[in-house]
Amino acid sequence: MKDFSARRFSRRQFAALLSLGAGLAAAGAARAADDPSNLLYMQLKDGMVVIRMRPDLAPKHVARIKTLVKRGFYNGVVFHRVIEGFMAQTGDPTGTGMGGSDLPDIPAEFTKTPFERGTVGMARASDPNSANSQFFICFAPASFLDSQYTVWGEVVSGMKFVDKIKRGEPPRDPDKIVSMKLGADAK
Repeated sequence: MKDFSARRFSRRQFAALLSLGAGLAAAGAARAADDPSNLLYMQLKDGMVVIRMRPDLAPKHVARIKTLVKRGFYNGVVFHRVIEGFMAQTGDPTGTGMGGSDLPDIPAEFTKTPFERGTVGMARASDPNSANSQFFICFAPASFLDSQYTVWGEVVSGMKFVDKIKRGEPPRDPDKIVSMKLGADAK
């Protein structure tokens, strides 16, 4: 009787198995990313922005965003800090950059995922565990934020509308989020 539990693989076979496993994992991540419950539709004055949320990177932050979107929290909230070549920040109902939701702050979920054009990150104070409701969308790569701020999403459509948000700290007559909806509720 042969013992198959101790089967030895050649390097080529082992590499093929690793590649197969990585491919299956990537396919699973792609299916999760296309899940409508992980798509966010943000209507701006100039058009619709679609954000793919990343619960694989920041499950607590994505859960918070979903909770606030379901409440209608972001509807009508202004972009209070918009810096040319860097980012547009929103999510403060007071419009001052000092406010947030009535929910407790969220612990940091930092990853090695880089901040690139279209990356959506959570804003916070100096305490890494102080994120609440404010977030920002990068206009350009911002590697100095890598591993120091939580990445929770990425713009997959409509970045040209993000580019049109009025600049300023704060902007004069700031642009606002007209509405935000989850993918399952957006149709």
